[in-house]
Amino acid sequence: MKRLNIIILIVGIIFFAVSFILDNLIITQIALMKNPFFDLVFGWFTSIINVFVILILVTTLFLFEEKKREWIFPLWLSFIISASAAFVLKLIIARPRPTELLYPILNTLSYSFPSLHVMVAFAAVPILNKEFPKIKLFWLAFAVLVAFSRLYFNVHYLSDVVFGALLGYFIGIFIIYIEEKYRPFKFLK
Repeated sequence: MKRLNIIILIVGIIFFAVSFILDNLIITQIALMKNPFFDLVFGWFTSIINVFVILILVTTLFLFEEKKREWIFPLWLSFIISASAAFVLKLIIARPRPTELLYPILNTLSYSFPSLHVMVAFAAVPILNKEFPKIKLFWLAFAVLVAFSRLYFNVHYLSDVVFGALLGYFIGIFIIYIEEKYRPFKFLK
């Protein structure tokens, strides 16, 4: 594992542990920021439809350059694995959403931990950074805004978002490792 990824993992684990302590504080502080403009902006980032659209547009970008086509399937695989992992973890852990504690009738079958939106957004980051390094800050900023939007709308705790980002990011790293070491998707070129 590269040194940077080890540092990200260590810092991420520490931040994840601390995030449990900050969960309720962050929710109350973000609630103070609510206003119609932020509702509109973060509403766009929290929409799973928009996350899908961005990924579809990104996949289209890969098609423009012949040598990058080989990364389309790994990108979508990272998306599918992260979404599946989030779904399974939600069912196993069954942590109520913050809004469910206030309005139990609203979220009867929807769980909080981890954030599926965040896992999907961060699973794409390593692959997109690898293939489009000049705009890596865009990919990271997009994923961070998706994560913040989930906190803003009070559908996740900070720990849900941090864990989702960490696991999603390392799913993307794992897909890159598998593709570079074993080339299992070479038949898709």
